[in-house]
Amino acid sequence: MLARHLQYFLAVAQHHSFTRAAAALHVSQPALSQQVRQLEESLGAQLFDRSGRATRLTDAGEVYLRYAKRAEQELLEARRAIHDVGDLSRGSLRVAVTPTFTTYLIGPLVEAFHARYPHITLNLREIAQERMEELLQADELDVGIAFDEVHSQDIDSRPLLVETLALVVGRAHPLATARSIGPQALNDESLILLSAEFATREQIERYCRQHGIQPKVRMEANAIGAVTEVVRRTTLSTLLPATLAQAHDDLTAIALDPLRLQRTAVLMQRRGAYQSAAAQAFIEVATAVAARLETGDSAAEIQLS
Repeated sequence: MLARHLQYFLAVAQHHSFTRAAAALHVSQPALSQQVRQLEESLGAQLFDRSGRATRLTDAGEVYLRYAKRAEQELLEARRAIHDVGDLSRGSLRVAVTPTFTTYLIGPLVEAFHARYPHITLNLREIAQERMEELLQADELDVGIAFDEVHSQDIDSRPLLVETLALVVGRAHPLATARSIGPQALNDESLILLSAEFATREQIERYCRQHGIQPKVRMEANAIGAVTEVVRRTTLSTLLPATLAQAHDDLTAIALDPLRLQRTAVLMQRRGAYQSAAAQAFIEVATAVAARLETGDSAAEIQLS
């Protein structure tokens, strides 16, 4: 009964109308109104102002809304906990990653996870870290993979791997056979970089400022595939994870020595969130795959026992 009262209250608050809320819930308006009245009577406060054309929350309603949303989230977690199966014979998992990880980490990770747990339904999204944190806090994601610059205090993170960015070039580039270069050599490069909406771009610019580097950015792109395609077909170079080049025979990663451009990837979850068996298993597999990648194994070589 409590869950129904909350559901009806939240629907009216969302739609600003008993009529529209009833339609959305597929119930009659009188039934909806009765449930909300019962809730108001039990609380001893009027939650909605019904006097205008639109139904508005009262001051008491605004206060109750904050707690109702929190309660709804807890109830959803409780339902997931009840239906969670410890032996992983079924279940679901919602995972998000920032874009660069789809190029080299997600392939072997999903392959290893699906091989072990073929009956777990995986919903995978590629989104920016800021949005990822919002969805984790709203309990719309179970696990996120991003960088250690976590903005919210409500997010717990644990290190996953240290990612090294390198100068990535194509076969026609004059440095295609080089193993490493000094950071100052970037001053002589014509680059294509990911656009400013990517965390990678911010990290590259910070590195360049720290070391007095002024790169010549000739092009920008908002997709990693576009960047690598341009690098393959021109003498432009880019800065991307060194591991990414291992997946492309016609790309070479040239290390920046001795001042490496590195960042830490982390696994993120909402602080205090219920951790399903599927989430625990995914984190275990992700940690193992990341460890193999850090030792230098290519994505194609990774096999987990």
